[in-house]
Amino acid sequence: MTPADLAAAVVAAVAAAVEGSEHAVAVPETVTVERPRSREHGDYATNVALKLAKPARRPPRDVAEILAAHLRTADGVAAVEVAGPGFLNIRLDAVGRIAAAVVEAGETYGRNSEASGETIDLEFVSANPTGPIHLGGTRWAAVGDALARVLQASGAEVAREYYFNDAGVQIDRFAASLDAAARGAEVPEDGYAGGYISEIAQQVVAGRPGLLEEPEEKRLDAFRRDGVESMFDSIKADLHAFGVDFDVYFSERTLHESGQVDAAVARLQEQGHTYSADGALWLRTTDFGDVKDRVLVKSDGTTTYFTADAAYYLDKRSRGFDRCVYMLGADHHGYVARLKALAACAGDDPQRNIEILIGQLVSLVRDGEPVRMSKRAGTVITLNDLVDAVGVDAARYSLVRSSIDSTLELDLAVLARQTNDNPVFYVQYAHARIASLLRNAAEFGVVLAAPHDVDVSLLTHDRESDLLRSLGDFPRVVASAAELRAPHRIARHLEELAGTYHRFYDACRVLPPGLKTGEEPANELTYARLLLVQATQVVLRNGLGLLGVSAPERM
Repeated sequence: MTPADLAAAVVAAVAAAVEGSEHAVAVPETVTVERPRSREHGDYATNVALKLAKPARRPPRDVAEILAAHLRTADGVAAVEVAGPGFLNIRLDAVGRIAAAVVEAGETYGRNSEASGETIDLEFVSANPTGPIHLGGTRWAAVGDALARVLQASGAEVAREYYFNDAGVQIDRFAASLDAAARGAEVPEDGYAGGYISEIAQQVVAGRPGLLEEPEEKRLDAFRRDGVESMFDSIKADLHAFGVDFDVYFSERTLHESGQVDAAVARLQEQGHTYSADGALWLRTTDFGDVKDRVLVKSDGTTTYFTADAAYYLDKRSRGFDRCVYMLGADHHGYVARLKALAACAGDDPQRNIEILIGQLVSLVRDGEPVRMSKRAGTVITLNDLVDAVGVDAARYSLVRSSIDSTLELDLAVLARQTNDNPVFYVQYAHARIASLLRNAAEFGVVLAAPHDVDVSLLTHDRESDLLRSLGDFPRVVASAAELRAPHRIARHLEELAGTYHRFYDACRVLPPGLKTGEEPANELTYARLLLVQATQVVLRNGLGLLGVSAPERM
């Protein structure tokens, strides 16, 4: 019985108890079952009786006793005890069945339907096409892609989206910088520097012979168009090599060219939240929690960046997404209130239809010393700099394993080591160690039977029980990672699981000593432990896959 099966059994016990109750008590769709801190308290525990006591108008312990009587009859439940104010401590007759369930489920183990039916537009990275992806954007690439995978594993329909600003002042500065580099002139004071500027400028000139003899306006137009395209192609290639691809690449320029910006202004006016003052058109976002109202159309008739934000949000909603999730950098805290207020002004529910996640900064050190700036980018450390230093797997894993709410300092020396103080190596090594063991078993002719034919009741060692409980927790961890937008929970669980497996391996011999090719193992415990090992491999592989990290067979 897995934790999910046990939760279903508890819900069934509640339903049976409610059927005979004189009070109207709603049967919960699901309940929480957790591992108790001490194994002496059983395999799992639930506080459902405390939550039902008030509507049942009974003391929690009385409710717990009633539920315990029903739950004791469930298949797979060995014993149920009432503890404290009304907790149910539950013991299973064969916790080892978890291993069989994991292996039978295979790559689907951990998936759930908690977010089933939700359509989510997940926007992340969205760096302007004026330079390579910097370190902060790299963190969003790793976290955003992992979050998309976790949400999909929980049943949501997710579109990965990249919004690129190919219009406005920054693009003008980018074009001017390319033009200056191509002519060997000094880069404008507010322009862009770095080796990549010269590279792109040369590409544009090579594709347009005679460009440098053209008038300035024509040169800038060419650099604006071809330079942005070249830069964005480079960004896409870097992200693809990092294992991140998007379903939608959305151009800001198309909002203006298609008339969507004007349409957004008209839509917001129709909603009745605009007003005119000082010759400008304003959106009354303060009605919905913003710190100040926002200008939509300036006194000179031009629109603002916020107006484009409004058009972009309305475009997302018009594409049928229930929830629009924005992943923004640490310098975008002010966007939370204004975007939520925008959704409310558009007639949407700001608590459901829009969600803004803010990530904190990343810094790199090597043996405690700050890492110098990138040669190519000039002033920032890029995605490629990090990958060149530690590889894709270590880069992705290290960026995902911490909460986005916390600043992150990565030590490149640690991430480059193949030692247990390197978290990604620690987890991947556990998977490779299992693969090696299973290869050895196969060489000796020890082949697992169907999981349900293995006598899992033999898995009674404390280290076996620890491992089984960690395996059983994986679906709950995936569901909570999706709900809380916290893929780092997957990484931390994998690290815990890897440690639990290493301790099991050191304490419990899997293949008997002196085993010879073609010789039958001495007892069924070998097969039971092999099943447990295989189940651990499944969870490690599935978890690493959710983070976009490989699960190597050899290291």
